[in-house]
Amino acid sequence: MTNLLSVIHSDPDILGGTPVFIGTRVPVKTLLDYLAAGDPLDEFLDHFPSVRSDQAIAVIQIAKDMILTHANPA
Repeated sequence: MTNLLSVIHSDPDILGGTPVFIGTRVPVKTLLDYLAAGDPLDEFLDHFPSVRSDQAIAVIQIAKDMILTHANPA
């Protein structure tokens, strides 16, 4: 499991504490909004070149791991 703190940063002085990709001012929510809208990952990466592909993939993996870990068993 990828460490959340190795990819995402939250600082009150950066966008009021909104979680962003480390080394950028790009909110993680923006990636999730793109994906929810059906946009491909490559489009997000083209629009936000300060976010590395491995960072975006790590956030997706973290979200997947969190969902699977906290899902109620059937």
